[in-house]
Amino acid sequence: MNHTTTSAIFPMNHQTPKVGFWRRRIVDPLIHLLRQGTSPEELTRALAAGTACSLFPFFGATSVLNLLVGWWQKLNQPVMQTMNQLLGPAQLAMIAVYVWLGEWIWGVDGPRFSVAEMWAVFRDASWGDFLRHFGWAGIHALTAWMLTAPMIAGAVYVLLRPVIRRAAAGAHAPDANS
Repeated sequence: MNHTTTSAIFPMNHQTPKVGFWRRRIVDPLIHLLRQGTSPEELTRALAAGTACSLFPFFGATSVLNLLVGWWQKLNQPVMQTMNQLLGPAQLAMIAVYVWLGEWIWGVDGPRFSVAEMWAVFRDASWGDFLRHFGWAGIHALTAWMLTAPMIAGAVYVLLRPVIRRAAAGAHAPDANS
């Protein structure tokens, strides 16, 4: 069979096939996002940033914060969002801690933040009343989080980096039993 016969049976079309809208706009970017940041170093960065972002002291904002920081730093989004889900209970507990720490940083005198009072006002009052009553508590919490988040991320990074590296090296090492 010569080249002419082969090309008649199997036409040699060197044009790349057109990629559809869904593949180009949805599937390919999603696959890229899943594969992004998969080296041990990048995974450690994603875990550290995900931990700090997931402790942000405003309920309901951590998913968006993780998404934005992950996009900005080109970190692994599934890892960051998983950390966000795992740290949900810790985030709720840390809200009060951040408010109290922020009150200490700001030197607040007078009545201190109360979780029970916050829930009562949230349940019974209007949104505006809630913000008037607890707006400063939010500023206090934000201040404390902004000061501690870099330290939390740094500590998680330093602690997990050798663990992730060892795990990656073990995953690539030849099996001694084979």
